[in-house]
Amino acid sequence: MKQSKARRQFLKNSALAALAISVSPSLAKANNEGKENINEDFMCDETTLDYFGEGPFYTEGPPTLDNNLLASEDEVGKRLVISGRVFNLDCSEFIPDTILDMWHADDAGDYDNQGYKLRGQLLTNPQGFYMFETILPGKYLNGNQFRPSHIHFKITPPGFPTLITQLYFEGDTSIAEDAAASITSGQYDASNRIIQLTENADGKMEGTWDIVVNGDGITGLNDIHIDKGMLYKAAPNPFKDQLTIKYGVFRKAKVSLHVFNLQGIQVALLEERTLQAEKYEAVWTPEMNLPSGHYFIALKLNDLQVHYLKVQKF
Repeated sequence: MKQSKARRQFLKNSALAALAISVSPSLAKANNEGKENINEDFMCDETTLDYFGEGPFYTEGPPTLDNNLLASEDEVGKRLVISGRVFNLDCSEFIPDTILDMWHADDAGDYDNQGYKLRGQLLTNPQGFYMFETILPGKYLNGNQFRPSHIHFKITPPGFPTLITQLYFEGDTSIAEDAAASITSGQYDASNRIIQLTENADGKMEGTWDIVVNGDGITGLNDIHIDKGMLYKAAPNPFKDQLTIKYGVFRKAKVSLHVFNLQGIQVALLEERTLQAEKYEAVWTPEMNLPSGHYFIALKLNDLQVHYLKVQKF
């Protein structure tokens, strides 16, 4: 259901204030007087085309990312981590094996048109998640206006057409005057492609962007987590030796709490039992040989995955 950007922001802020969790711009929910009377106000906004499309700087045949790095570790610029999940058009299914092809300018606003610096592709994992690390793209002049910082995407679900678009970032002063990023309605509406960035404990900027496209996936969110249960908080995040996870169950259900790595492999099962409607807490103490990196905590109710949080282990 399509609503105004102001309405989207109101719902997002309400959920953040009430629940102290991060909610993606594509999948915003509102809380209403506690878990027993939670009111679902769900928005599943299809990811739109960008007005400028592919642009003039695409290079065919990009390499597969190594260790999820779009920018090499010695690339100049502010480090940036983007992650999210790919869903079908009504957000009832997540889509594994979606090809994400990304490219962008370097810190100085220049594209590498001879090689593949700041160019690459990856596949969403078996739970439909993706993550990559790069740098914040620099701006460059387009006529007499600077284009806002942006990342180009070609998004190809298995067996479905490719969507070509661009991702922008909140607070960029060039958005308002940009012919593409300033569009707020229609097929080129960029509203849900302007995401918030926050600085993590490593000094890197992080943003979440859930992608909603035409495709066939795996059932994972039928009625959306807001009327079933949710993960409230995982702390400390980042963590080293131990992580405390707080979650809620809104109806009696068979509950399981899983930890997946970026490749979609389960590395821990923290809970598996029938629980009454209530708030709960679980503690994850990873095995000593588990590598540092990002992991996803997933909550399943009656074998339906209803919510997830991303965490980082030092």
